[in-house]
Amino acid sequence: MINIGYYPGCALHGSSNDYEQSVRNCLAKLEVSLKEIDDWICCGASGAHMINKKLGTALPLRNLAIAERDGVAELLAPCPLCSMELLKAKQKITADELLRREMSEIVELPLAGSCDVLNLVQIFQKVGFDNIIENATVKLEGFKPACYYGCLMVRPPRVVQFDDPEHPNSMETLLAGLGAEPVHWNYQTECCGAGLTLADGATVERLVGKILKNAKEHGATCMVAACPMCIVNLDMKQSAAEKRLGESLHLPVYSLSDLVGLALGLSKKELAINKHFVEA
Repeated sequence: MINIGYYPGCALHGSSNDYEQSVRNCLAKLEVSLKEIDDWICCGASGAHMINKKLGTALPLRNLAIAERDGVAELLAPCPLCSMELLKAKQKITADELLRREMSEIVELPLAGSCDVLNLVQIFQKVGFDNIIENATVKLEGFKPACYYGCLMVRPPRVVQFDDPEHPNSMETLLAGLGAEPVHWNYQTECCGAGLTLADGATVERLVGKILKNAKEHGATCMVAACPMCIVNLDMKQSAAEKRLGESLHLPVYSLSDLVGLALGLSKKELAINKHFVEA
């Protein structure tokens, strides 16, 4: 059993609770135990730093301080925006002793910057791709996913230090080992519009349409992502994007944990795939 701290962030207890169900059940199948940190708060994404820089740093640090207080050495943040904010704040205090002391006073807990923040792919890497492949009971034959990292999972590279920021391949490596046939395409790391889905839906529809159309043109039969905002935009906005493009795309949108979970023998209901907008 691998014990990992868990920071769900606002999305996974709200609009992306299907993603949380998928992540939890998939990791449980791999004997990864998630311990949600006590009394966590929003990390401030994506507006806090635009209003008050000090607040934008203090919010994620409060969560890291809680994790450190409770002896959490490694913390899973399945949302790349959350993990980026946590990592960015940690980097600031490890490089600036005066800031670390100031932030410790603000968040009312001592901060050492000792807790490592991991995304979902890194948890799978920790379990071991070979181990996951060996324990798979179902071949992902017929799946031709376009693996979509979005703009924050691999950026900024000096902060997240994960995969290649322009041509990542960690998701493709795992899924190919499970029998899928990931496609090569152009928009792995393009932005889907993220939170603009609430403020400027037309822009998100255009971006989502461009991403989905390129994936389809390169032979994809589905999309795979590990970001709750990306999954929501690609799935929920797909119908509107199709109307804007004037063509049918019908690309089911899976989280990475969905496909890994299916390979491990979990059902669509256990992974909450039945809750998606585009029928899988």
